[in-house]
Amino acid sequence: MDRVIKVGMADLKVIAGNGVLVTLGLGSCVGIALYDRTTRTAGLAHIMLPSSKLIKHNQNRAKFADTAVEYLLELMMKMNAQREWITAKIAGGAQMFSFKGSTSEVLNIGERNVQATIEVLRQHDIPIVAQDTGGNYGRTIELHAANGILVVKTIGHGVKIL
Repeated sequence: MDRVIKVGMADLKVIAGNGVLVTLGLGSCVGIALYDRTTRTAGLAHIMLPSSKLIKHNQNRAKFADTAVEYLLELMMKMNAQREWITAKIAGGAQMFSFKGSTSEVLNIGERNVQATIEVLRQHDIPIVAQDTGGNYGRTIELHAANGILVVKTIGHGVKIL
C-alpha cells in the first residue's frame, strides 16, 4: 500500500520512490505535477493564482504559478531529481461560475491560471506531456511517484489516466 500525502490548497509537496500525492477540489485552481522518471521524484502544487507579482507581502510560494514551479524544482533537485528529465502534467483551471453578459478575462481565473502555468513551465524548459484543463467542473488528482501516472477524477466526467 502506497503512502498517500495530501496537498492542500496553496500547498505543495515532493516525494521520491513510492507514494501518492493527492490534491482535492481543483476548480479554477491548477494542479501542477512535476516528475523525474529517472529518480522517481514527484512534486505536486495546488496553485490558486497566476502571479505573485500582483500581491504584496505574500510569503506563500505555493499559491502562485510563477513561484510554485520554481519552489517545486528547488525541492525536487534537493531530492536528486535531474532537471533535464523533469516533465509536467497539469489539471484544473475550470471556469466554475458563469457571469451573465460578461466575457471579462479578470473573472476567468481558471483560464488565467492555466495560461500562467503553461508560460512558467515554458520559461523553465519543462515540457508539458499531458493536460486536462478547462471545462466547468472540479477535479481531484493523484500523482503516483512510482511511475509518474496522474489520475484525474471528476464527478460526472469519469476518471482519466494521464
